[in-house]
Amino acid sequence: MKSTVALPRWADLYLLPLVCLLVAMLAASVVVALVGQQPGRVMSVLVQGAFGSARGLSYTLYYATTFTFTGLAVAVAFHGGLFNIGGEGQAIMGGLGTGLMALWLGPVVPGWLLLPCMLLGAALFGMVWGVVPAYLQAYRGSHIVITTIMFNFIASSVLVYLLVNHLRPAGSMSVESIPFVDAARLPRMHEALAWLGVEWPASPLNLSLVLALLVSALVYYYLWHTRSGYRLRAVGSSPGAAAYAGISSKAQIMLSMAVSGALAGLVGMNEIAGVNGRLLLEFVSGAGFTGIAVALMGRNHPVGILLASLLFGALFQGGAEVAFEVQGFSRDMVVMLQGFIVLFSGAMVYVIAPLLARVLAWLGLLEVSHG
Repeated sequence: MKSTVALPRWADLYLLPLVCLLVAMLAASVVVALVGQQPGRVMSVLVQGAFGSARGLSYTLYYATTFTFTGLAVAVAFHGGLFNIGGEGQAIMGGLGTGLMALWLGPVVPGWLLLPCMLLGAALFGMVWGVVPAYLQAYRGSHIVITTIMFNFIASSVLVYLLVNHLRPAGSMSVESIPFVDAARLPRMHEALAWLGVEWPASPLNLSLVLALLVSALVYYYLWHTRSGYRLRAVGSSPGAAAYAGISSKAQIMLSMAVSGALAGLVGMNEIAGVNGRLLLEFVSGAGFTGIAVALMGRNHPVGILLASLLFGALFQGGAEVAFEVQGFSRDMVVMLQGFIVLFSGAMVYVIAPLLARVLAWLGLLEVSHG
């Protein structure tokens, strides 16, 4: 009779990601040492750059805000049984929706109404870009992974075409739109804190951070405290059992990708409305793919995604400081560190989890079942 050890939910959600992170950091430290750098100094500069000052923390939270949106997008689709790799394209279309609302409505809509319209545009454009691949899978049998990857390239091409041929000001060589009106700019965090009498250094961090926290709470409530969320998770866990219970898998595929696309589209509020104040190219910069790693490391739970987003935000900000401060340490080495985290949080988790379960059982924290 074979003994098996399974991780309890608390260990799977909290302890396992932490162990995977520590193993990734250890592996990265070995590689850093092999290339002639001091791992302790590199890690110290990274942490100091990400959290050691108010300005560094602001940049970390700014990056984390974008990763929260894309991580939640991946997680919602995953709970519906789908692997959404189209967060990049959905974020691009969300930014396009944000920008078009600002350009079209800015001159005619009252200032207090403009930002909500831009938020709605971001969500709707991202939603549409997620629903089309969902329809192709639900009703035409196309695989969601293939179609969402293809839609990333289509979204990028659509943005380029519109900016080059229709939205770029006449005579301008820069591939970007005209600046938005002031009412279309989401307040920066240092501006919002100044209203409360708090001094804070200027940075790209804006009120999208509050939106990300609110959306995370709403996603948690939706998935675990509503009937609709239960039906979505039921289809993701067992389509056959869900169908036996009268739950339409096709409807849940459409719903999960609609919500997922809308969440990814909110990246436009952070990057376009909150930072750039105009529509331009390359504002997503791989955040959709980083969201996959964030969701994996966060175990597809909103709390875990917030923590994983903070980690990747720290890697982006701290990594820039390391590349600047540590001689001979390039930005590519920071990407290598991110790669180790993705590796050990994704593929290697199936190797680490059984080992962790055995350690916990040896410590008497788990019961061993026989079967």
